Amino acid sequence: MAGKRIRFWGTAYTFLVLLTGTNLPTPLYKGYEARFGFSPLTLTLIFTAYVAVLIPSLLVVGPAADAVGYRVMLLPALFVAAGGALVFAFASGTGWLFAGRILQGAAIGAATGPLTATLTELEPNGDRRKAALVSTVATASGLGFGPLLAGFLAQYAPAPRVLPFAVEIALLVPAVTVVLSLPAHTARTRWRPRRPEIPAALRAEFATSGTACFAAFAVVGLFLTLIPTYVATLSGSKNLLLGGAAVALMLACSATAQVLGYGRSARALEIAGLPLLATGLIALAIAGSASSLPLLIGATAVAGLGQGLTFLGGLTAINSAAPAHRRADVLSSFFVILYLGVGVPVVGVGFVATRVGLLTAVQYFAWGAAVLCVAVLAVLARMARKVTVELT
Repeated sequence: MAGKRIRFWGTAYTFLVLLTGTNLPTPLYKGYEARFGFSPLTLTLIFTAYVAVLIPSLLVVGPAADAVGYRVMLLPALFVAAGGALVFAFASGTGWLFAGRILQGAAIGAATGPLTATLTELEPNGDRRKAALVSTVATASGLGFGPLLAGFLAQYAPAPRVLPFAVEIALLVPAVTVVLSLPAHTARTRWRPRRPEIPAALRAEFATSGTACFAAFAVVGLFLTLIPTYVATLSGSKNLLLGGAAVALMLACSATAQVLGYGRSARALEIAGLPLLATGLIALAIAGSASSLPLLIGATAVAGLGQGLTFLGGLTAINSAAPAHRRADVLSSFFVILYLGVGVPVVGVGFVATRVGLLTAVQYFAWGAAVLCVAVLAVLARMARKVTVELT
């Protein structure tokens, strides 16, 4: 039991470190933009290159991991992640940034489904809710710690475009040891190439939880790409740590909400999270109009709380319903929806920003995402009332 517990938390560490590495560039993008001379649209395309590779990787590796074993898939993913860090460390042009993001996307795509499934299988008491909580907290913590770490090192340490990625490579070394300690392959299903599909029994959950988490992760995508510049514009400060701290605050609130929400039903979490997410988005839009940094900070915290509850609710619903023999496959399909949310809307924001300016583009996004949250909330509330009527 002790060995299983150690491997469980080691797997969570591996998830955390991988996601930390993929988000180290966030506070550095403004410097890259000035150094290499590209536009906000190009910035969003660099970010989205990560998603464009990540999604096919999720769809191929998720089903394959169920067939050949999680360890077989995870070890190469760690080395690909280290390769992405090296590319960023030596970046001398925009093409290097695209290449680094492609490698990072391939690594996360290969690792996300197997790591989430491994956490579920290694949880010492077989508690799927706890496994989902640890997975979502590791995700939010990694997403937030990466920008904070890179922002601090870039602002106050030497070699600002190299040192953060050297630290990431060092952190990956224990993760390799963890993966090597995982149980050997046990066949769960037979792998064959197939198009993306959702089991019929899970389609209703995917429609509601998937849409809710799409909105939640669209907010994450915005914060990881354009919010550091948004913060710099409102504050008038060039401090790199400030932009990274805004991202970290949102994701720290997300992680806190997940811990506080642990044990509640998936539906209750989503119904609690979506109004908070919509409120934070509306406040974010108003902060731009009012040029108010304090309101922006408050909006960031509220949006983070909503994002965390919504994400935990969605993942809990899917994780609990996924059949054991297709767990990595189903979870990978769910994460495809999440990463589409991360990558697709932010490209639209970047495109609009080239025409009307960053502040206005972010405001358009915030209002649109808030409307989506309210629409999903209305559907969930109606479903909950229907269930109540049927029970009575």
